[in-house]
Amino acid sequence: MVENDKGFTTKMLTTAFLKEDPFNSLNMPVYETVAFEFDSAEDIAEAFQDKKAAHAYSRSSNPTVEYLERKIISATGGRAALALSSGMAAISNTIIALVKPGENIISSPNLFGHTYGLFSKTLPDLGIEVRFADLLNPAGIEKICDEKTKMLFFETVTNPQLEVVNIPELVKIARKNDMLVVADSTLTPPNVFNAKSFGIDIELMSSTKFISGGATSVGGVIVDTGNNSWESSEILSNFYEKKKEMAFIAKLRKEVFRHLGNCMSPRTAQLQSMGLDILALRVERSFTNCLNLTEHLTGHPDVKKIKYPGMPGSEFYDLSKNQFGGVPGTILTFDLESEKACFSFMNKLQVIRRATNMNDNKSLIIHPWSTIYFEYSEALRLEMGVHETMLRLSVGIEDIDDLIEDIDLALK
Repeated sequence: MVENDKGFTTKMLTTAFLKEDPFNSLNMPVYETVAFEFDSAEDIAEAFQDKKAAHAYSRSSNPTVEYLERKIISATGGRAALALSSGMAAISNTIIALVKPGENIISSPNLFGHTYGLFSKTLPDLGIEVRFADLLNPAGIEKICDEKTKMLFFETVTNPQLEVVNIPELVKIARKNDMLVVADSTLTPPNVFNAKSFGIDIELMSSTKFISGGATSVGGVIVDTGNNSWESSEILSNFYEKKKEMAFIAKLRKEVFRHLGNCMSPRTAQLQSMGLDILALRVERSFTNCLNLTEHLTGHPDVKKIKYPGMPGSEFYDLSKNQFGGVPGTILTFDLESEKACFSFMNKLQVIRRATNMNDNKSLIIHPWSTIYFEYSEALRLEMGVHETMLRLSVGIEDIDDLIEDIDLALK
């Protein structure tokens, strides 16, 4: 294993296998199997009784998936990591593991559309209340929390509103009120944002995005940052007695994750491990393209408004500098005159693709009002900062001159 003080990409390329490969492969092999044989009845019994570490059944654990988890730990500096079938699985498994029926969590309403759906529809059906607050004004949080409030959940950069919360302020309020701090850092990958250093307890990522290496596969990651010992967690008390600081991940593996069956496939884990190797290179290229497009669109007569937290002049620019090294993702939004103008513009594009998802190698554009958020009322969409004139552009790694030409021709 290379020392922890090495650069991000070096660490990703040199993360050691847990066991030596018999053929000295440079890439972790894909263990595309359901079950693993044991040498004796005693061995398999000890594995099931948690007396020895071993892979028994791939829904619970798998060597290829475990290797991705080791790379995530190296990337984040966290205590432990768990790879799942999607980013939504990472969010739902975390909340179900840590919040009981009758308890509540606090979050912003300005969330990714499906996260908002989980919070506003599914969790209440499970007896878990979600209280929405303006996290840009953290003082209001204390007015709606009580002894049943167990978690503060936020996105480091909201999608598609592109708001940036003041993370130290949120963590301070959460600690004062005995809340866990859970952050979805999908738009700010671990090469630009370190959740552990900001006091966050649990970091969640949709590994479908940056980590997958270019939209190769769907996945999600839960990271226990190591900031919480879990000693005082009532819901984890049984696991703390046996596993101490590994109580949270142990509950996921032994109960919630195993019972819900949100496992990541070995092939997905291999693709995402390779994606981590080039993550920093892709982020750098996409970020440079994003800044150049932001500058190009600023002042264009047909563009009514443009938002990107990393551009000078943004109200979130200083926070972006302090929290993400000035790289608050590679998503920008801009407004045209009308929904009709948005559709006309999208239909003329030749290089930029009309597609959902984010942080692909390809630049992707979508009209959030008529797609991701269409199931919500017009009033709620407006309240969430989604407008019919807004376009969301996920900037890829194409040559910048081609992206600019594509946009200019489509705006004519």
